[in-house]
Amino acid sequence: MPGIRAPAESAAATWPPLARFIDFENRLGERMASRPLASGFYEFLRFGLKQAWACLFGGIVIFLLIATYLFYPRDAALARSDFLFLSMLAVQGGLILTRLETAEEAKVILIYHVVGTVMEIFKTAVGSWIYPEPSFFRIGGVPLFTGFMYACVGSYLCRAWRLFDFRFAHHPPSWALITTSILIYANFFTHHYIVDLRIGLFLLAGGLLARTRIYFKVWHVHRSMPLLLGLLLVALFIWFSENIGTFTRTWLYPSQLQGWSMVSVAKLGSWFLLLIISYTLVTLVNRPQPFHRR
Repeated sequence: MPGIRAPAESAAATWPPLARFIDFENRLGERMASRPLASGFYEFLRFGLKQAWACLFGGIVIFLLIATYLFYPRDAALARSDFLFLSMLAVQGGLILTRLETAEEAKVILIYHVVGTVMEIFKTAVGSWIYPEPSFFRIGGVPLFTGFMYACVGSYLCRAWRLFDFRFAHHPPSWALITTSILIYANFFTHHYIVDLRIGLFLLAGGLLARTRIYFKVWHVHRSMPLLLGLLLVALFIWFSENIGTFTRTWLYPSQLQGWSMVSVAKLGSWFLLLIISYTLVTLVNRPQPFHRR
C-alpha cells in the first residue's frame, strides 16, 4: 500500500491488506514497550490476536457449521452440505484473491485437501463414520466440503508459521518426516486389515521430535516450547472442533447415531498423527530455519 511502510520484523508484512493495521500496531507497540506491566499484557493480547488471525479459515468453517445447523432451512432446494461446499470454496478463493494466502501455501492446502478426501472416502466406506445429510457435490459417501475441513489445519499451520516467524532447534531432516508421514497415512488404511501400528507410530514420531524446540516471535523476542507440546495443543483444539462438527450433525460416529455424545478422547491420538502429516506438508513450502541466539 503506497505511503505506508510495514515494519520489517513483521511476518505478516507480506499481506498488503494488513499494511495499514501493521503500521498502527507498530506505533501502539512502541508506546506499550516503555511500560513493563502494560508490555506483558500487550504481548499476551498480541499472542491471542495472532492465533485468532491464523485460525481465520478454520474459524469461518466452524461458524458455517454452527450457523447452518441452527438456521439453514431443512427443506431448501440446495442441501446444507452443498451450501457448505460452495461457501467454503468461496472463502478459500477469497483468501487467495486477497493474497491472505500465497500460491505456494494454497498448493500445500490443496494437497492436504486431496489427502483428507481420499481417506474420508475409505473411512466412510468401511463405516468409521457417516455424513447423514444428502448432497449433490460428493464422492461416494463423502460430501466435497469435507476436504476443506482438513485444509483448515494446513491453512492454520501456514499462517501461524508466517505470523510467528517460526525458528527451530534440533529439527529432524525432511526425509525422516516424510517417511514417518507416509507410514502414518498408510496405517489409517491398513489397520482395518492387519495389526494397528499406531503405538509404534507414536513412539516413532515422539522419538523423531523429542529434542525439537520451536521458537516463535510474539513481539520483539522469540519464545520457545517443545514442538511436540505445540502439536499436542493444536490436536486438542482440533478435537474440540470435531465435537462441534458432530454436535451439529455434520458427520457422526456409530456411537452417536442414537444421540450425541462427546467424541472419544482416543481420537486425540488420531488427530496428532494426522497433524504430523500436515506439518510435514507445510515444511515442504516453509523450510524450517534454525534459531540463532543474538
